[in-house]
Amino acid sequence: MESHQELLVAYITDLYEKISRLEDLSPSIHVNTLFTKLVLTCLSPSDIDVTRLSERAQEMRSRLIKLCGESEGILEGHFSTLIGSHANPLYHISIFPYYSNYLKLTQLELSMLKKYCTTLPNRVAFIGSGPLPLTSIILATKHLMTTSFHNYDMDPSANAKAFQLVSSDPDLSKRMFFHTADIMNVSSGLKECEVIFLAALVGMDKEEKTQVIHHLAEHMAPGAFLLLRSAHGARAFLYPVIDPCDDLLGFEVLSVFHPTDEVINSVIIVRKQLSPVLSWNQELASTTLPSKCSEIQCFNPLNHGNIMEELAIDEQLL
Repeated sequence: MESHQELLVAYITDLYEKISRLEDLSPSIHVNTLFTKLVLTCLSPSDIDVTRLSERAQEMRSRLIKLCGESEGILEGHFSTLIGSHANPLYHISIFPYYSNYLKLTQLELSMLKKYCTTLPNRVAFIGSGPLPLTSIILATKHLMTTSFHNYDMDPSANAKAFQLVSSDPDLSKRMFFHTADIMNVSSGLKECEVIFLAALVGMDKEEKTQVIHHLAEHMAPGAFLLLRSAHGARAFLYPVIDPCDDLLGFEVLSVFHPTDEVINSVIIVRKQLSPVLSWNQELASTTLPSKCSEIQCFNPLNHGNIMEELAIDEQLL
């Protein structure tokens, strides 16, 4: 008899095969139905560890994540164009199907950040903001009313669509900035930000993701905060996974949160270390790293179902 995890992988593989045969990922009844089935399947409770999958399943997962990223970009572009066609786009932002999820995710991230960041940031960056920068918009309009937001994306058309959403707003048009750039080529701008968000789909595989994280560790200001979106359990078939114990060289890991409700992404909050960041080929003698990762059940003021990881950090490894 097949185990639950084997049945789960088989069902996700079947959905992947159907999605991969689609000629067009633009929103339609058929496309929406397939991705809805995939998301609901991945939201089901599961302790599956994707790092232990067979090589074939690992390859399928990598391709599926890329398809999900492509579909997500198309969906956001479609709704950004639709919302931007209105005279006052921000009044219509909630028509995006997953707007409520972004509200919950952003509120979750902000509540976690407030535990460590005791003053309002003057400058926030969002890396991988896309054509529909909902996190920046929600934070700017509902929580951080005087903060400036610098949004980075490699796609000029995505930035053009995003700018259209805020250009008519007398407040956000002065506080929301869009930069078309590969973040690996950005350095000085990062040092000016007290808080940086890294989108889940920046770095589609582990090597690319860790390269981006290390670049941020090299160029962020000491003491600045980085919020990363990851995935846990079956949700890791939708988004790349960040291992807080291995992938965050140069940062102090503060908190990790794995939702078990309709919010898909895990949230990791780290702080740039005060000591110099070492390159990959240098010794790690003076680098602070997590010494233990343990999961505990805990309550959450937002009433999210969750698993919270408290990471015990060695103060010094000398």
